[in-house]
Amino acid sequence: MSHDCGSCALNPQRLEVVAGGYDYVVAVAGNPNTGKSTVFNALTGLRQRSGNWPGTTVTRAEGGYRFNGHGYKVVDLPGVYSLRSATGEEDVARDFLQHGTPDVTVVVVDATRLERNLNLVLQILQVTDKVVVALNLVDEAERHGITVDTRHLARELGVPVTATAARRGRGITELQESIDLVARGKVASRGRRLRLDDLSEDEVVVAFFAEAGRIARSSITVDGRARLTVDRMLDRALTHRVWGFVVMGLLFFGVFWFTITGAAVPSDFLYRLLVQDGHVLVRELLSGAPWWITGLVADGIYLGTAWVIAVMLPPMAIFFPLFTLLEDFGYLPRVAFNLDRLFASAGAHGKQSLSMMMGYGCNAAGVTATRIIDSPRERMIAIVTNNFSICNGRWPTLILMGTVFIGTLVPPALAGLVAAGSVVLVAVLGIVTTLVVSWGLSKTVLRGATSVYSLELPPYRPPQVLRTIYTSVIDRTLKVLWRAIVMAAPAGAVIWLIGNVSVDGSSIAAHVSHGLDPLGLALGLNGIILLAYLVAIPANEIIIPTILMLTMTLGPIQYGVSSGVMLELADTETGSVLVQAGGWTVLTAINLMLFSMLHNPCSTTILTIWKETRSLKWTTTATLLPLALAFGVTFATAGLARLAGWA
Repeated sequence: MSHDCGSCALNPQRLEVVAGGYDYVVAVAGNPNTGKSTVFNALTGLRQRSGNWPGTTVTRAEGGYRFNGHGYKVVDLPGVYSLRSATGEEDVARDFLQHGTPDVTVVVVDATRLERNLNLVLQILQVTDKVVVALNLVDEAERHGITVDTRHLARELGVPVTATAARRGRGITELQESIDLVARGKVASRGRRLRLDDLSEDEVVVAFFAEAGRIARSSITVDGRARLTVDRMLDRALTHRVWGFVVMGLLFFGVFWFTITGAAVPSDFLYRLLVQDGHVLVRELLSGAPWWITGLVADGIYLGTAWVIAVMLPPMAIFFPLFTLLEDFGYLPRVAFNLDRLFASAGAHGKQSLSMMMGYGCNAAGVTATRIIDSPRERMIAIVTNNFSICNGRWPTLILMGTVFIGTLVPPALAGLVAAGSVVLVAVLGIVTTLVVSWGLSKTVLRGATSVYSLELPPYRPPQVLRTIYTSVIDRTLKVLWRAIVMAAPAGAVIWLIGNVSVDGSSIAAHVSHGLDPLGLALGLNGIILLAYLVAIPANEIIIPTILMLTMTLGPIQYGVSSGVMLELADTETGSVLVQAGGWTVLTAINLMLFSMLHNPCSTTILTIWKETRSLKWTTTATLLPLALAFGVTFATAGLARLAGWA
C-alpha cells in the first residue's frame, strides 16, 4: 500500500490546520449511510478532534488538511434527512449552515439512492450557494448497473458535482479541487432554489420531493441486466419476520462460539506472560520493600491489572472486529429493523435496539449511544435498560460457567456447542428482560406515546477487513481495555487489603463474606460471590479470580494460597475448587449467570449515566433496579429448585 506523506495525519502542515491555522471552513453534510464520515476521514486523515456541540449532546468531529497552499478546517455535521425537522441533529446542522457561515458545504449523496438524497441537497441550496456535491458510492452504483451523469446533475443543481468512492480513495483529490475552486470564488455557483412563497408546510415537502425525483430521473441510467437479485434475496431472508430472527441467532451464536474458542490460546499466553512471569518479576523488583508494600503493589494493584488484561484483551480483540465486520457489511441495521417491532410494542423507541447492541461491547458506550434518541422519555428507558446488554466484562464469567458446569452435562464432543449455547441463551434472556422492563417503565413512571422514526437500510458492502481490525482495536478494544485497567488497579488494591487486614483474628473478607452468607444462600449463591461482586464494581473482569481467591483462602479446604492474591486455574481445577471448597452446584452456576446478566452496572457506566442525565434520581434507578431484579430472579430460581428437590 502506498503512503502519501502529504496527506499523512502526522504531517506538520496537517497538524497546523487542526490546531487552528486554516483559511477556509468546510462543512460536510449528508444523509446517514451515505459514507459522509468516510468522506470526512478521507479529507482529513487520522488527525481529528471530537466533542459535543455547545449546549447539546450531539457529537461533532473536526479535522483539517492543506491544498494548493491553503488550510482547510473540516467540520463533520450530524447525518440528517432534512433541515426542516426539529431533532437535535437537524437543529445543529441547520444552525451551523445558517449561522456558522462555512465557506464551502460538501453534501455527500449516495449514488444508489440519489432521489432520496437530493431532497437534502435542495434544502441546503435554499440556504447557501457555496455547495459541492460529493456523489459517493459510485463503485456500488456501478455494481448495481446505475450510471449517474454528473455533468447533467451539476447543470440541474447549479453547483459542482464530483464522483467519489471514499472507501477506496477514489475522487478525493478531485473533490478537494472542487472545494478549493468554490472556496476561492473561482466557480460561479448558482444553486437551484425553489420558489416556496405562500406554500404550506405539506406543499413545501411535496415540492422538494417532486424536484428531487425529477432531477434524479433525468440524471440516472439503469442497466436492466445488472444483478440486483443478491441484495434482494439477502434482505428477504435477513429481514423476514421469522427467518430474520433465526439467522440473527445463528450469526451471534457463531460470533460467541468463535470468541470463546479463539480467545483460549492468547489468553493462556497473556496469563503466563503477565500474571505468572510478570507477577514474579514485580515481586523481585520490590524485594527490598516492606512486605505490605510488596503485597499491595505486586499482589494487589499489579495482579489485578494484569488479570484484567489477560482476561479482557483476547476476547475483545476477536469480538469487536467480528461485530464491526457485521456492521460494515450492513447487517446490524437489519438487526435493528427486525427488533424495531419488538421495541415499539414495548413502548420504547426503535433506535433503542442500536444502543442496546452497542452495550454488548461496553454498557458505558451503550448509554452514550442513546443520544441518537430524541425523545427524553424514550431515551431514559434506553439508559435504564442498557445494563441488560451483557458487556464485555461479563462474558468471562458466563463463558467459564458455561464451560465448567453447563458443558460438562453432555458428552465432550458436544461440550463446546452446549457451552456456547448457554451463553447465547443468557444473551437472549437479556434482550427479553430489556423488552419487559422497557414495557413496564413505559406503562408506569415513563408513560407516553411511542415516537415514529425512519430507519434506512444501507446497501450491502464488502467489509474492509484490515481497516476494520485496525479501527476496532484502536477505537473500541484499547479504549475499553484502558478504562477497565484504570478501574481494576484500585479494585486490586482493595481486594488485597480486605484479605490481609484482620479484625479480631479474622480478615475483613472473612467477616463480610460470613455476614453475606445468609443472603447469598437464599439467592442460590453464597457470601463469597456477593463479596466478589461488591469489591469488583469497578471492573467485572476480576469477578472470577476474586471468587477463586476468596474460596481458596476462606473455604473449608486450605490450598496454601496467599490472601488477597487473585489467581487463575485451568477449567478442570476451577470446577474442583468451586465444587469441593465452595460447595457449588449446577444451580449455583446457573444463578451466577443470571445474576451476572442482571446485576447493577459497573462504576464506569454509573458515572456515564450521571453525566448523561445529570439526575441523581435516574442514576440511582438505573443502578438499583437491575440489582433488585437480580435478587428477585435468583431468589425465585433458588426457591423453585428447592421445591423440585434439585438443591
